[in-house]
Formats: sequence, structure tokens, C-alpha cells
Amino acid sequence: MQFPLRVAAVDVGSNAIRYAAAEFVDPEHYVELDAQRAPVRLGHGAFQTGHLEEDAMAGTVAAMASFRRSLDTLGIGTYRAVATSAVRDSRNGAALIDRVRQESGMRLETITGGEEAQLVWRAVRRRVPLQEGRWLMVDLGGGSLEVSLMDRAGIAWSESHTMGAVRLLEDLAGSSDSPAGFGRTMAEYVATLRIPRIHDGDLAGLIATGGNIEALADLAEVEETDGISVLPLDALRGLMTQLASLTVAERMEQFDLRPDRADVILPAAMLYERVAFLAGADRIMVPRVGVREGVLLDLVERVTTRQAYVGGREREVFAAAVAVGRRYDFDESHARHVAWLASSLFDQLRGLHGLSKNDRCTLIAAALLHDIGQFVSYRKHHKHSMYLIQHAELASLNDAEIGLVALVARYHRRAEPADRHPVFHDLGAKDRDRVRKLSALLRLADSLDREHLQRVDGVEARWEDDVLWLEVSGGGDLLLERWALERKAPLFERTFGVGIRLTTGEDRNERRGDEKRATG
Repeated sequence: MQFPLRVAAVDVGSNAIRYAAAEFVDPEHYVELDAQRAPVRLGHGAFQTGHLEEDAMAGTVAAMASFRRSLDTLGIGTYRAVATSAVRDSRNGAALIDRVRQESGMRLETITGGEEAQLVWRAVRRRVPLQEGRWLMVDLGGGSLEVSLMDRAGIAWSESHTMGAVRLLEDLAGSSDSPAGFGRTMAEYVATLRIPRIHDGDLAGLIATGGNIEALADLAEVEETDGISVLPLDALRGLMTQLASLTVAERMEQFDLRPDRADVILPAAMLYERVAFLAGADRIMVPRVGVREGVLLDLVERVTTRQAYVGGREREVFAAAVAVGRRYDFDESHARHVAWLASSLFDQLRGLHGLSKNDRCTLIAAALLHDIGQFVSYRKHHKHSMYLIQHAELASLNDAEIGLVALVARYHRRAEPADRHPVFHDLGAKDRDRVRKLSALLRLADSLDREHLQRVDGVEARWEDDVLWLEVSGGGDLLLERWALERKAPLFERTFGVGIRLTTGEDRNERRGDEKRATG
């Protein structure tokens, strides 16, 4: 596709729904054509009951229909609509997605907290200079709080906490009749929030996103430069004191706040203050961007060229998997090397396995995370890896895909996939076939770095009759790698119906010498 290019994004949050249509003049710069905010609180009641309420669902459908009309008026056919915690955590979230499609013609999808963080990072990176150091980013919505450590290159780690502003407000409703009493209860609850320790001197600053932090920066009347506000922590604490002493009606009158902002702004302020305290930051940078802007930027990259779509998704999956691995103190050099070997084998053997580019992403994520179970215990670490991956958030992968990653990692050693295994048994026939093939490839790649020393610096796959020869280059005699391959090759041989052998450049030279002597 050529620029200028028109696209649109919808962020179906827990406290409101936001829409933006834009015309991009290049991959990074655009002009906003339309922007709408629908005050639909999907999180109301959902976090207590696990069900989206009928009024909220109807409001969502009406809002999406309005966005559909805007798309048609502007001639936009390329858009992405994403839903966050209220929809993904509700038992009837799928019903809402179906209803939106049937009644408005709009496609809506849920995203994980990890992908949410990746999208916000993409928007923040465009707005904020991140050339030096690492930054802590906190994105607060109605249902969840995403805390990430990031730099210009990507996210080092990300955590999702079920401490959204609407969720906290409703969880603690009725805890006190007075504003002061409610504020004290809220403060005690927020004080339970923990984030990974950040070493002194490692943090360049704290960045916060979300409608509430933007409102707080406006109330503090801080200056805005190039779309960025800097809110001193002392000013935030002063606002917290004021807000805690007022009822919701008084906040609306005194600060000219909308009803759906006046009730959640205090819990939001407390959460932002808590993260700043834990990070040791004395100010908060507010770039005034979020999921919606991230979706716009991501969407343009995906649609301009097919290569950008595949590469972009793979980069996101890779970065998310590395972030999870670091959380569990994994052997990053080994993990990256196995992922590289596995992807090399995948590419060379396409004609044999017949798998897709999405399967390649699954293999890379599983290769990066196959050993994280050692954080729990080396014994049965493949099963621990499976459990940890099942409960991780990997950007750009949905729950079903994360389940496949977990299974492929689980089968990198010991028992092969078997129908008697509960999780594997629950898969459909096509997914079971995927797991077998990807696990077989992962076992080969892992065997080629048996000592975790990255001694194999290349692998070439070639056929001779019914035997697949893996010719490797590297240092040493690779005796352990040969031994490991003999133990891990049977799954590959049974799955693909071929024999497999390992050879080195030295082996090839010796064979040629023998052949010359025999013919001489």
C-alpha cells in the first residue's frame, strides 16, 4: 500500500471506549481525521459478577455502530478494534464480540495485558525520546494496571495487575460512609501492590499513560511541551489529599470532572503514586498517548507490506518471550541460541513439515522459554516450564497460541506427546500434529547446544536417500551434542518418517580423504 494511508483504531476499555481515524503520510506521522469517546463503563459490575451487564453491552454496540458510520464516511476499510480486561475477564465476553459483529458489522478482538503494554510502548516511543537508559512505564485502565520496564528497543519485562481504577472502586464500594474513610481503605489496599525491584541508577524515569493521569496533570496545571506533561510527585500527592476529602459530586463541581472520571480519579491517583514510590521517582512523565495510538501505528506497519506484518509480529513475540524469560532468570544466551537454531531448521525443512509462519512464532517462543521451569526446580523443569508459560502473557499471541507454546516447551525433553496427557489430549487433531512437529524441531535445536556453550555456529540440513543429515559447524568434537541428538532424534524420526544423523565439516573431510584413498 502507498501513502497517504487511512486507518482507524478502537480501544474498548473498561471505563470508556475510544475511537480514532487517521491519515498517515509516512509510517510514523499522521493527521487525526476523527476522534470519539463513548462513556460506556463495561467494567461496571463485571469485575464482581464475571458478566458484562446488558446496558453496557448495548452501549458498546451503539458506540461501535457510530464508529462504523465514521469509517464509511471517511472511506476507511482498514481498522482494528481491541478489547481489554473487562471483556477478556468476563464469561460472556465472546457473546459481546459476536453481538458487535452481527449488529454493527465491526470486528472486535480481545488482547492480553502483554500485548496492551506492547501497543502502549509503541505509542510512547513515538512521542518520548528514549535514547538513554531504561524507563518504567505504567498504563492504568479500568480493570488492570500494566507495569513495564522498557527502552527504545523494546520491553525488558511487563507485569499485569488486576488493580484497575474501576475494579478498585467497585471492590471497595461500601467500605466506608465518609470520603476520608474510603480514602484510608483505598490507601491500605493499594499499598499491597509490588513490582520487581529496580536497581538504583538503572531508571531514567517514570512514564504514565491513561485518561486518569492526563486528567491529574490537567488538574495540577503543569505545562505541556510537545504533547508531554511532567507531573511532580508532590503535586500528585497534594491532589490526592484534596480528592480524598471530597465526595464524587463535590469533585465534579470543584474540578469540573465528568461523573465517570470523578469517581475513579482517586483510586487512579493512588495507584500512580504507589508505582512512583516503588520506583523511587519524584516526577511522572505524561505523554498523552495510549492503546488507541499504539494500535494505529502497529496497524500501519502491518498493512503497508506483508513482510512488515510477519516480521513485526515475530519481533513482538520474541521480545515478549525474552521479557518472561528474564523474569525467571533464564539462561538467555542458551535460549536465544536454541531459538536461532530452531528457526534455521524450521526454514530449511519447510518442505518436510508444511507448517505456517504463525507456527514459526510458536516455535521461537517455546525455544526461548523451554527451560524457565528451572526457576522452580531442575527436576521436572519441562513441566514447570509448561505451567509458567500457560500463565504468562505473550504479546501478539492469544490464549490458544500460548497453550501451544507451553506444550511445545513441555515436550523439549523426556516423554513425547501422548494422547494420555490431559492438556495434549484436549487439542484437536491439527493442533496435536503441530505440537508433535514443533516439539521434534525444538528437541533437535536443544540437543545442538547441550552444554549451553553455543559451540555450534551453524547447521545445514541435507538429504541422502531416507536420511536427513545435519551438518554442523563449530568448535570442539561436539561429542555431547552427538549424544544428545541420538537421545532426542526419535520423536523427529517417528513424526516425519526419516532417519537423522549429525555430521561435521571434519567428518566430511575425512570421508573425502577415505574416498580418494579408495579410488587411488
